[in-house]
Amino acid sequence: MGKRSKIILGLLVTVLIGIIVTEIVRPRPINWRPSYTSISKIPFGCFVLFNELPSIFPNSDIEKVEKSVYDLLIENDSTITSNYIMINDFIYLDEQETNQILKYVENGNQVFIASSNFTGKLADTLNIQITQQYDIQEDSVKTSFSNQNFKQEHFYFTRGVDPAYFTSVDTVNTEILGHIQFKTSAFLENETEKIKTRANFIKTSFGKGSFIINTLPIAYSNYYLLGENSNYSVQSFSYLEDHLLYWDDYKKSGRKVITSPMRFVLNQPALKWSYYLLIVGLLLFVVFKAKREQRIIPIIKPLENSSVEFAKTVGSLYHQHRDYKNLNDKKTTYFLTYIRNRYYVDTTVLDEKLITQLTAKAGKPTEETKAIIELILSLKNKPIHTEQDALNLAQKINTFKQSYGR
Repeated sequence: MGKRSKIILGLLVTVLIGIIVTEIVRPRPINWRPSYTSISKIPFGCFVLFNELPSIFPNSDIEKVEKSVYDLLIENDSTITSNYIMINDFIYLDEQETNQILKYVENGNQVFIASSNFTGKLADTLNIQITQQYDIQEDSVKTSFSNQNFKQEHFYFTRGVDPAYFTSVDTVNTEILGHIQFKTSAFLENETEKIKTRANFIKTSFGKGSFIINTLPIAYSNYYLLGENSNYSVQSFSYLEDHLLYWDDYKKSGRKVITSPMRFVLNQPALKWSYYLLIVGLLLFVVFKAKREQRIIPIIKPLENSSVEFAKTVGSLYHQHRDYKNLNDKKTTYFLTYIRNRYYVDTTVLDEKLITQLTAKAGKPTEETKAIIELILSLKNKPIHTEQDALNLAQKINTFKQSYGR
């Protein structure tokens, strides 16, 4: 590598390292998405609130719920009075969950819901309807409580707020606990901007218990609890009695959901441990099986004997040219060489002496030996050979070689 190439390579490596270091030390952008989970430390998470619950409810046991409302309440001890807190940007309960939570409240428990989008059978049962105002430009809202005994009268929320308020409530069983004040957008030039004040915090009685519903879930996030509006959540929780407290961490926008096809298996303890044991067993089997098994011996094909193919090819060549005399001469030469090497006799002269020696050493009848020698002599003196001559010579040679003394 030349000097110039080394310099260019060094510059590229330096630039690459610089990019990596810059990406590592660069501050991450703030995540403004709503989460509301107890472990989320982003602005709109609920890490601060969940960790402050013991100070807000010093006489209450706090239990985090990471399963559906139905699964919790179906196993819940109905003799123990408790509270259920649900905070998210939208809350929807299916029919089974709705039936269980209505039964739960009817028995004397309380449910605190903070959501700007609350629909479904539960909302219909409570005769509650919420409307949310969406503006092109983000604006601040002002909230207040109806209870005049609270120290702080007004709270201002400036970021992440889409004002939501109640447009329908059960006036017989509902008490207004707070209001929200916001500006309406003026899209037309001749339209004047208006300030509206609507109910956004209510308490609805149901059986022996009650639903406490707030339409401003953003007020319970980390962003506002670390500021001047921390008293808003504390004062709103004052309507809950000191009982066992369930914190819902299941119906959250920021909850991590397993999307794997193995979700059902991993959510069932028995199936999950069976799956893990199967994986461990397979790994152990592979490890010990690999140690005990001999390595695969490759199959080595033996070298092919091409002598037969060569003989067939040469024979076919002679047969095509019909040069039987040349073919018979070569067969004779090969046969006489075979006799010399095999039986150690002199084949220079084909006479009675050769026939006698060959008969004795080959163990063949004298007539058979004499016949093949005479055939060879006759073919040597014959100028033109036929196909029949070639066949006769080949037959007698093969028969002679099959003798005992071969």
